[in-house]
Amino acid sequence: HVAAALGAVVWAGIEWFRIGRPTALGAASGLVAGLVAITPAAGFVSPTAALFIGAAAGVACYTAVAMVKSSLQYDDTLDAFGVHGVCGFLGAVLTGVFASKHWNPAGKDGLIHGNAALVTEQLIGLSAAGLFAALVTWVLLKVIDLTIGLRADLDDELDGLDLSQHGEQAYSFSEGPSGIRRE
Repeated sequence: HVAAALGAVVWAGIEWFRIGRPTALGAASGLVAGLVAITPAAGFVSPTAALFIGAAAGVACYTAVAMVKSSLQYDDTLDAFGVHGVCGFLGAVLTGVFASKHWNPAGKDGLIHGNAALVTEQLIGLSAAGLFAALVTWVLLKVIDLTIGLRADLDDELDGLDLSQHGEQAYSFSEGPSGIRRE
């Protein structure tokens, strides 16, 4: 709860500073970012460490979603990489920083408790998982591209995928909320 709350507050605070107002979607994204980041650390860190992890998640994921994604112009409609990928990585690394046997005697102490090796172990595990995920994703994308293709036809995209792929129109932009046509 602590990391989620701080993730939401920090994300909303950054929005307030940068665009003049916080948004509900931003606060929700910050909340999810805090939850994602604390997940690897849950049961291994103190509530105070959860504050730091949640705050770091708010900053890192806001940066990934609101700044890096737009500058690199990659497609991540639901911000899955920007929130889950970035904050999952961050949370695993910060577990190596804040972990304490005080909170879980079966675990290990982290960097701030005298065990810098845990950060290295976390980075090795993250590198292996990242490489595996990238390789499997690449293979799956190649198979899909060779069989059914990765993109819809340009004409289908221009007509709208709801209509071209599903035979129905999800939104009517020419009508107001009560069905009144705008002229």
